[in-house]
Amino acid sequence: MSVLAIALFAWFLSDADLGAVWGHVRGARIELLLVAFLFVWLTYWARAIRWQYLLVPVGPTRFRTAFRTTIIGFAALGVLPARAGDVLRPYLLAKREGLDPTATFATVVMERVLDLVAVLVLLALYVFVFADDRTLPPRLLQPIELSAGVATAVAAVLLVVMWVMASHPERIGGMVRAVGRILPRRLGERLARLATAFSSGFAAARDVRTMVWSVVWSFPIWLAIAFETWAVTAAFGIAMPVSGAYLLQALLVIGVAVPTPGAVGSYHEAYRFGVTTFFGAANDRAVAAAIVVHALSFLPVVLVGIVFMAQDGLSVGGLKRMAGEAREKEMPHTDEVPILRPSGR
Repeated sequence: MSVLAIALFAWFLSDADLGAVWGHVRGARIELLLVAFLFVWLTYWARAIRWQYLLVPVGPTRFRTAFRTTIIGFAALGVLPARAGDVLRPYLLAKREGLDPTATFATVVMERVLDLVAVLVLLALYVFVFADDRTLPPRLLQPIELSAGVATAVAAVLLVVMWVMASHPERIGGMVRAVGRILPRRLGERLARLATAFSSGFAAARDVRTMVWSVVWSFPIWLAIAFETWAVTAAFGIAMPVSGAYLLQALLVIGVAVPTPGAVGSYHEAYRFGVTTFFGAANDRAVAAAIVVHALSFLPVVLVGIVFMAQDGLSVGGLKRMAGEAREKEMPHTDEVPILRPSGR
């Protein structure tokens, strides 16, 4: 575990009475925790389906492969540093389905943008429809609106960039090739091929039907995450409406973005801050719920991911080496990269 994760987790526990925290964990409602567990797996099922839509222009994929590599990739996020799972997941799928790894990696970038869009839409729904002055007084509402506005602008820019790259992959490659003239010829050509293949991976952005379905499937993913978070929160007797999870998950996204293995510490503190600040939870109860919601979110996928790794002859050490290989070799191996065109799906 990294020094940053240890420091954040220590900060998270700094004001907690560990005896009281354990008492809250023992008193949590099991039936609601089981509901949360079911929503965890619904999330990954929906992620695999959405990924298949984004991969349509890159090539055909099987649901089993998309689901298994999604689980392995997210498990790697929990045990490996530097968000290695985001590189491993497309690399493994590309190898198993015979796809271009660079274009496949681009679909993961698209996932992140669609995730941001879904989180912002649900956050706006909470702020403007469900919240009241007791939950969001003006002193809290203004920074949330400002942050959401900036994030929305960034998401809009990213969507435009994806569309431009999807529409003109040859031009992107040509631009990089022109800039690369100051570099050694071989390196410049490799960068140009990489840029072209990466841009081709955004092809779903120029296919209206594929993009619409990809956006539509983003909402079941984040609604399932919201219901999981709400179920755990309710299991600890914290009075938060289901819609409150839309606000809370925006904070958790920020926590997950901190580069610690499995978001240890940052995820916990984001949850604790959210339920104590906005929903009046007592600190010890919030700490207990944070530990359990993090465990439910990460441990099952890590354990199942390890089982899938064992079945496929992979190990944690092997995944580390493969992550390095993926970063170095997610390059086309031919002199010309075919432009990927969307199918009619």
